[in-house]
Amino acid sequence: MSFPTDRPRRLRRTPALRRLVAETSVEPRHLIQPLFVREGLSEPVPIGSMPGVVQHSADTLRAAAVAAVEAGVGGLMLFGVPSLRDAEGSAAYDPAGILNTAISDVVAEVGDATVVMADLCLDEFTNHGHCGLLAADGSVDNDASLRAYAQMAVAQAEAGVHVVGLSGMMDGQVATVRVVLDDTGRGDVAVLAYAAKYASAFYGPFRDAVESRLVGDRRSYQQDPANGVEALREVRLDVEEGADLVLVKPALGYLDVLASVVAAVDLPVGAYQVSGEYAMVELAARAGAIQRERAILETLTSVRRAGATFVLTYWATEAAGLLTGR
Repeated sequence: MSFPTDRPRRLRRTPALRRLVAETSVEPRHLIQPLFVREGLSEPVPIGSMPGVVQHSADTLRAAAVAAVEAGVGGLMLFGVPSLRDAEGSAAYDPAGILNTAISDVVAEVGDATVVMADLCLDEFTNHGHCGLLAADGSVDNDASLRAYAQMAVAQAEAGVHVVGLSGMMDGQVATVRVVLDDTGRGDVAVLAYAAKYASAFYGPFRDAVESRLVGDRRSYQQDPANGVEALREVRLDVEEGADLVLVKPALGYLDVLASVVAAVDLPVGAYQVSGEYAMVELAARAGAIQRERAILETLTSVRRAGATFVLTYWATEAAGLLTGR
């Protein structure tokens, strides 16, 4: 019987051989931990649709930030859940609002030991749940929203944030925020543009996490899942407007988009492994359908293999421990 001389399996025979020739690595520094902080809490509150994830109090948020830093994660992304919401989302740019005080607390706790990022969007703060302000006819008013984003950017910068995460998908948001940061002497604050953010079905658990009161949907400003070329246009515009980093969201259903974006730009490109992706793995593991820790690391590896420089994932701190054996 004739056998081929080229046998790829030789290099898969032992863990040491597989490690030697691995093309993709996941390291703690590649991972960003999203954290939710809710106004008025004295104890953390579990999020039912996201097993293992909680809404933090101010105290437990600081503790979670320290734990993430000690695990070696690359950064933190903060989300605020206010007690009161209004049509303007005014708590978003109130210096004493929950998100801005959380930024100050976390920066005071961990300093420059990690990258402190904050979500710059109105959906957590509006009583209608949209990422922007509404016009009289109920549509999202792009340019009025930009003015609110500028106020948010200044408030977050004054609180000490290192990176603002523009996730609202308003046209011109990057240019607006870049200009206001520069004009107010905050040119050192970096802009992470959610450049290709899709109107996805996989955001449901996140809306539980921030107690969103969304009326309608976001298809008029988030991208159509059918479109890939459009993502490159969105990314190009954000780069031209001054983005320092760009993001594709969600991750697993859009690995092709991620790879295309990586090939098209010379900036760091990230991906957000969103709440629905997290929940699917957690719930499948609880049902005994998959091996949880293997699935976590496999999904992260797939995002890195597609070219992501960094990954926002609710497993960041835990995965860092799995990767380092802690």
